[in-house]
Parts: sequence; structure tokens; C-alpha cells
Amino acid sequence: MIELKITKRNVAPILNSKDIPILLTSSIVAHDQSVVLKSSEARLGLVIKSIEQWLKVDPQQRLVLCDGSNFDISKIVGIKFPGARIESLTFENDKNLVMLYGRGYGEGEIVRYALKNSRFIAQSGCFAKCTSKLWVKNFKSCVSSWTGEALFKGVFQDELNPFTSTKFIYIDTRFYVVNVPFYEQFFLDAHKRINKKQGIGLENCFHQIFIEQGFSEYLFSTTPIIYGVSGGGGEHYSNPLHRRVKEWLRIHMLKNNPKFCKLFN
Repeated sequence: MIELKITKRNVAPILNSKDIPILLTSSIVAHDQSVVLKSSEARLGLVIKSIEQWLKVDPQQRLVLCDGSNFDISKIVGIKFPGARIESLTFENDKNLVMLYGRGYGEGEIVRYALKNSRFIAQSGCFAKCTSKLWVKNFKSCVSSWTGEALFKGVFQDELNPFTSTKFIYIDTRFYVVNVPFYEQFFLDAHKRINKKQGIGLENCFHQIFIEQGFSEYLFSTTPIIYGVSGGGGEHYSNPLHRRVKEWLRIHMLKNNPKFCKLFN
């Protein structure tokens, strides 16, 4: 088998973060019953909170809310956020497949649907995907150095331990930035690799593809500061100063590690 090695191409940067629509992937009705947060009312409230916070990041930001549980949020959004540039999409995911493979599978199908149906994404040719109960406070800083193809957050193990070899273990799929052709070529069917019995989730699938393709310069040098609530585990994400300092130190050490430095933008 021939190993395909692909590096970042020299493409023109998108300088304005407003040029990149935010795709918020949502399932207000939880099809995956293994999640902690099952209440549709609570899930809806967290989506609204996320939209509020994204509009604080930039009131002119274009948002694409795509719900895979056939919950039409367009009227609620129109009342709560008049004048905001929000596109609402809804469809019914395959419940049986989501129950079988988990919410990561459902997320993959939501992104697929959005790419086929979103006017904002079609106009831009790119998107920043974020789970709908979360927001990225430093979004503008994260995309400031984007050259137009892809940026992901890599997750490593033992990067601060001088006595253990550092390992690149998965891609954090809560938030990433990508252009449409790149995503369609490499990640459109990533969710079909999920294997719950073997412990392979969507994050592992993205990591597999990243390694198989020999990608370089596609990891964020600026760590995304993510806030909100996980619908799956129910965790509240916060970023106190000590955690931000630790994240900065991790990135600094990884970018100075000969094994991993070429992975960062």
C-alpha cells in the first residue's frame, strides 16, 4: 500500500473571521441515549446560550445551526436574535445508526447535510465546526493565521512529562476550521470508521486520517478557548488562568519537539 503524504498548500489566507461561517451541530432531541444531558428543554437552552456567546464574539458573525433531530429552531432564533445572520437547518438523522454508533456518527451526518444545504457555507466555501452547546472565546485569534485549508486541535499524552515519550492520541472534534473541498476529500466519511466496541470514536477517526495522509501544519498554534457544556458527558468547560498557562506551555513544548513541530501552523 502506497502511503500518501500531503502537506499544506500555499493558498491565500482568509483575513476576516466573518468570512468563515460557524457551523453549530445540534441534536436538541437526544437520539443517543448514552448521553448525560437528555432533556430537550435543557439542550435547547444551551444552544441559545451558545448563540448568544458567539454573537458577543462578533455580532456580525454568520452562524449555521444544523439540527439532526428535526427540531426547527428558526422561529425561536428569529425572535431572540432579530437581525442576526443565522441560518437554521433541520432534518431527521437515522436514529438507529446514531443509537448504534453514537453521537459522533450523528455529528458526521449533520455536517454532511449542512454542506449540501447551507447557503452560507456554499457562499464561503469553508466553515468552522463547533458543537452547538459550546463557543470559542478566542475564535478570531485562532483563525488569524489560517491559510485556507484546515486547522484542528491535536490532543497529546505526556507532553509535560520529561520521562515519558509524548504521544499524539486524537483530534478534538468539538471545534475545527476547514474548507469544503478539503473536508469532502478527507473527512466526509470519517464517522463511518467509528467502532464503539473497539473504543474508536469520531476523534480517533479524524486522528487516523490525519496520520494516514501525513498532514503537516494543520494543528492550531493558538489553543482554542472553549466554553459551554458537553451534551454527552455533562461537563462544564471553563478556562481559568492556570489552565490557559498550562495549555500555552504544552503548545510551546510540542512546537519545540522535533517529532511534532511540523504539525503546527
